[in-house]
Amino acid sequence: MADVGRRPQRAFIGSFTAAGGPGIVAAAVDPQSGALTVLSSVDGLPDPAYLALSPGGGTLYAVSETAEGAVAAYSVAGDVPERVGPSVPVGGSGPTHLSVFDGHVLTANYGSGSVTAVPVRSDGTLAPAASGLLRHSGAGPHTRRQQGPHAHQVQADPSGRWVVSVDLGTDSVRVCDLRDGIPVLHRESALRPGSGPRHLAFHPGGGHAYVVNELTPTVTVCRWDAPDGSLKPLAEVPVLPGAPAGDAYPSGIAVSPDGRFVWTATRGEDVLSVFAVEGGGEALRLVGTVSCAGRWPRALAEGAGFLYVANERSGDVTWFALDRATGLPRRGGSIRVPAASCVVLG
Repeated sequence: MADVGRRPQRAFIGSFTAAGGPGIVAAAVDPQSGALTVLSSVDGLPDPAYLALSPGGGTLYAVSETAEGAVAAYSVAGDVPERVGPSVPVGGSGPTHLSVFDGHVLTANYGSGSVTAVPVRSDGTLAPAASGLLRHSGAGPHTRRQQGPHAHQVQADPSGRWVVSVDLGTDSVRVCDLRDGIPVLHRESALRPGSGPRHLAFHPGGGHAYVVNELTPTVTVCRWDAPDGSLKPLAEVPVLPGAPAGDAYPSGIAVSPDGRFVWTATRGEDVLSVFAVEGGGEALRLVGTVSCAGRWPRALAEGAGFLYVANERSGDVTWFALDRATGLPRRGGSIRVPAASCVVLG
């Protein structure tokens, strides 16, 4: 299908249908206030935990975080996402994340600890994954959460040359390229044992990356060498100003387009942390924390000076205006989305 031209900005929200979520929600975005207005929802795919848009924005892809694991495509030319073609099995269990890269949809399969490359046809529909699978291996010291590999995120680097997959179970980030539709390991970078890396975000300058860790409330600052395809950890920075009061499980991470700020979300503490980027990208300084205005913030999205937070357990998506000088978020409002899992803007 053809990608769309100019149109009003939209937000697409995933949710866990097994927990009462509506599936995939489409919402209009007010460019002045950042406010969301629900347009529609579709519920034909079980547990669409994460969403990604095609480069032109006309096709939305969703992973089904189920034991079987699948990915589906939707046309989003109108206000209601329309399924195009059947869902495609990914050959892995519990996919939690996906991205579009080099004519493929890549999925990070948490349960089976693998990455799948699903071919995208010229019309945006999906072809069978065939043999496009990379299995991770290894474990970590956390006896309950790291008994084996758990791929949690997969995305392209800013150069468009490499794919990186973040594995919570093995405390590592794998750098891969895609050869004949198959992810092939290039290099694996080890992070601190027991840190439990969850998601990674690149600095817009292309020379640094920030990994938010789930099993310890920290962010690992890394240097990224695109020509070499290597990631080097430099420092680990707490996301909270003191010891957690109780559970503290960081989840989402976002970087401002100008590279001045990094934001993270922490479940349990239910806060957003704001970091100033210093040293050309090599250092993060915690500016402060604010309430996420809900419970269990699972994912973040930044766009046009606003920050959007999917609060899973309170069942809402909240938007915040961002202070240009400090990066601190100020709550604007929210919409009801039970069991919200992610937000993408397009």
